[in-house]
Amino acid sequence: MLPYGRQSVTEEDVAAVVAALRSDWLTTGPEVAAFEAELSRWAGDAGVATVSNGTAALHVAFAAAGVGPGDEVIVPPTTFVATASSALALGARIVFADVEEETYTLDPAAVAAAVTERTKVVAAVDYAGHPADYDALRAAIDGTGVTLLADAAHSIGATYRGRPVGTLADLTTFSFFPTKNMTTAEGGAVVTGDPELLTRVRRFRNIGLVRERDEQRWPDEGGWHQEVHSYGLNYRLPDVLCALGRSQLRRLDAFLARRAELVARYDEALADLPGVLTPGRRDWAAPAWHLYPIRVRDGRRRQVYERMRAAGIGVQVNYIPVHWHPLFADLGHRRGAHPVAEAFYAQQLSLPLYPGLRDVDQDRVVEALATALRGTRVRSAA
Repeated sequence: MLPYGRQSVTEEDVAAVVAALRSDWLTTGPEVAAFEAELSRWAGDAGVATVSNGTAALHVAFAAAGVGPGDEVIVPPTTFVATASSALALGARIVFADVEEETYTLDPAAVAAAVTERTKVVAAVDYAGHPADYDALRAAIDGTGVTLLADAAHSIGATYRGRPVGTLADLTTFSFFPTKNMTTAEGGAVVTGDPELLTRVRRFRNIGLVRERDEQRWPDEGGWHQEVHSYGLNYRLPDVLCALGRSQLRRLDAFLARRAELVARYDEALADLPGVLTPGRRDWAAPAWHLYPIRVRDGRRRQVYERMRAAGIGVQVNYIPVHWHPLFADLGHRRGAHPVAEAFYAQQLSLPLYPGLRDVDQDRVVEALATALRGTRVRSAA
């Protein structure tokens, strides 16, 4: 089966991990600080705290923003469920706002209509690696005191109007899951240019521990002393995985370039294929292209999915609209409430896209897609 996404691991990556395993530090050591410093250079020199996975990054970011019971968090339906569930875990009420046509990122007009005096955070998602329209989102919440969060799980290395992802929101989260644009096996990071937010992030991911003597309530207890002033969890990313991340970062430029090359080949090959729409993009964005999400028209998405899977092409659907999950349906969210996101879901199909995908494999994907379309029936409802 040709997968829709796959990690790229080299002998250099293996050697970096082995070196960390042979060192004195498996966790909370020098590889963590080094990885955070190198990530910072990709995020406009903002402060970085690594965490154990992408969901943890979201949980930490929402906690740092002060999200709690009674607060509202605005989220797009077109995302993985963790964007919403991690805020729900803090007691927030999730408010969904629809996405824009073409990029399927959070619609600033929908956000402006959804903001209330209880809104604490607006969480944008850089779907498929295409940045959301952050200037327009800022304008939508201007004067409200609402925190803008970028779920950039798909978009490390992307730019918006020439500015790197990591500098566009008050808080940004990354994911380093194996199918993402670089990997630490599991892992993630929270990025912010606000020193106070960064302190909250680092404390929450480290069980809330306060080791700075000038901030402790009883600083003269002894050299071993540490205090917990606020709730936190152990979301640390160990040195072993940070070593892998540092090695991966050295190839991130090459990863992004190959993804862009594959996207251009798909665009050309599928431009005239009936029944398929290729991904949209805005001229102000340089996407990182984590996914290649096509739209299969005329109600044939499921048939095409099944035929391509049967042909050994591991296409995927990204994502079920979050408000359709029973967790959120049971909280009163209803189908039909966000028509752009739901219409996109009915057509969306992710084709294989990863740096190790060979041209010949991509040609096989295109041929299988054309064959699948020829063998399916057009349905009356899209």
